[in-house]
Amino acid sequence: MPKFVRRAAAAALVSAGALYGLAAPPGGQPLVKSATIDKLTAELAARFGESERPRIERGLKQAAEFWRKEDGGDDAFADMARAQIAADSTARNALYARMEFALESLDGHMNEIARDFRRQSDLDLGEIYPFDEVLAGYDPSAHVVDDFFDNRLAFAVLLNFPLTTLEQRLTEGDHWSRRQWAEARLAERFGKRIPASVNLAISEAQSNAARYIARYNIWTHHLTDVRGTRLFPEKQRLLAHWNLRDQIKADYSEGKNGLARQRTLAQVCDRIVTQTIPDVVVDNPHVDWDPATNAVWLAKVHDSDTATPPDMKVTNAPEPDTRYATLFATFQAARQADPYSPTAPTLIARRFDENRQIPEAQVRAMLEEVLSSPLVPRVAALIESRLGRPLEPFDVWYNGFRQRGAITEEQLDAIVKKRYPTAEDYERDIPNLLVALGFSKEKAQYLAAHIVVDPARGSGHALGAQRRADKAHLRTRVEKDGMNYKGFNIAVHEMGHNVEQTFSLNEVDSTLLAGVPNTAFTEALAFVFQAHDLELLGLAKPDPKAQALKTLNDFWATYEIAGVALVDMAVWHWMYDHPDATPADLKAATLGICRDLWNRYYAPVFKKKDVVLTLGIYSHMIDSMLYLPDYPIGHLIAFQIEQQIEKSKNLGGDFERMAKIGNVAPDIWMKEATGAPVGAHALLTATEKALAVVK
Repeated sequence: MPKFVRRAAAAALVSAGALYGLAAPPGGQPLVKSATIDKLTAELAARFGESERPRIERGLKQAAEFWRKEDGGDDAFADMARAQIAADSTARNALYARMEFALESLDGHMNEIARDFRRQSDLDLGEIYPFDEVLAGYDPSAHVVDDFFDNRLAFAVLLNFPLTTLEQRLTEGDHWSRRQWAEARLAERFGKRIPASVNLAISEAQSNAARYIARYNIWTHHLTDVRGTRLFPEKQRLLAHWNLRDQIKADYSEGKNGLARQRTLAQVCDRIVTQTIPDVVVDNPHVDWDPATNAVWLAKVHDSDTATPPDMKVTNAPEPDTRYATLFATFQAARQADPYSPTAPTLIARRFDENRQIPEAQVRAMLEEVLSSPLVPRVAALIESRLGRPLEPFDVWYNGFRQRGAITEEQLDAIVKKRYPTAEDYERDIPNLLVALGFSKEKAQYLAAHIVVDPARGSGHALGAQRRADKAHLRTRVEKDGMNYKGFNIAVHEMGHNVEQTFSLNEVDSTLLAGVPNTAFTEALAFVFQAHDLELLGLAKPDPKAQALKTLNDFWATYEIAGVALVDMAVWHWMYDHPDATPADLKAATLGICRDLWNRYYAPVFKKKDVVLTLGIYSHMIDSMLYLPDYPIGHLIAFQIEQQIEKSKNLGGDFERMAKIGNVAPDIWMKEATGAPVGAHALLTATEKALAVVK
């Protein structure tokens, strides 16, 4: 599920993990002479004490890195420095406290404004008009960085608190106090000076991509073969990729029609990725479509609430590479920030070195360790024996390790719809769900009071609060006849995010440390909740075999998504290598990357080459800017967390303890949470043991 990371609405202000500022920023030139810095250092050291010299010199050099022509000359810099540098620890403590309070208010209110402006776009509240799209694309925080440098507040922070490198945080952070970590997070918020126009362009591109993806529905009752056979129920509308993939997973328990359904949806996925899908079939219940032959004709059944448009042209003309044009537009927007980020000069570097705080090479090595594991063919052979047929490419989404007996997706839908006719019904039940997960009644009531449930237009997401007086928002899809099982599964996942967001904002010792080290950690904590969705419906109780099955399920899911993450990484590298490409060029390159990675890591298991549908279908690649590596990292982290919870038998207590660690370096967080750094070893070891249990 696409996620709104904690600081997303204040992205212009927050630059998690930023390194150092610009020595020669675009549009300006460094004006502060080294002699000026030396003179000021001597002057201020004489004024405040020689023991303060190292701090003063560091602060002056940091601030000078960001000084631009429009800020004034040496004299203006000197006046600013004399006014804003703290005389002693009392003044620094006051600045720290003021900024902690002010930034929580700023971030929180900017987040609320952005949430309100996107309300019609994000929620299932009826038609979206052109002005709604303008509102959704507006970023109220886009000018904050400019304003804070213009009014000198950013310089006040840079003069008085240290900017740190990723290497420093990884090598020294174990010995830092919580206050040192909070100061590092405060300083890095001003570690870039990106113009408002660039931030607005990035926000608009992301909004356009999210809107494109949110509307990408397939009406499955209108998928037929040449004989007109319909395999799916009336009015079923599945969002790509989430619902298409989840329907394939559900169809493992669908009996004789299950395999035919899966093959049909796999063809749909392939058509989307290759952009051979007829443009007219996207979110259109007024045409029937045979994905195998790509034939399209006027629908012979009517199962929607809208009339057939009189001017609708029914052809199988393909979608004109819109998928790849949308992706390339996000790249072109993101690279506008590159000149303002010399120490992380690509979005790739910013995602790994700053946002994830894990070097790309380390992430790649973890993913390849899973993909190349000798456990893969062993688990694949087990799946094949359980299916009683050779594996097909869509079996990367095999869901048969999850114990739910013979219950079908339709039966699960019926259970969920009866419980949750509306989003409000789910919201009212949150305290009971949290108690069932292991939280005390009092803690469950506290958490539920901080969560609002909204009906999502897309598949769902969690939008956390950013000030303690606000509430987290849980968005999941609720159909007109009630929430279905897919919506419930997503809701439980998003509830995990919301609980993390509530603890890591309201219970952390400093709001400057609010959140978790990176998105993968909040994904991991959300996976912990999601893994218990069937238990929350009263359908499964864990036992040793169930635990072994769950381990195999986690391993197979990590194997699947690790390849998808490598595709996402490779595609962004290709775009940076080919900045003048066309959407058609990008499509060809993406399909080639999918084929290469499939042939390397999957074809030896599935005995079929050149498959693109499973590695290329993920919507996150289009609308979330190199987000996909967070999923396999999240699976690895989730497994380590779940092992800790299994040992303690205290999900509620452990979840709270972990979420309150806050935004420190990933390995520091993980060692405090579970006793070991982030890695694949725990999952691989447990998978080996699980294979001995499940025959």
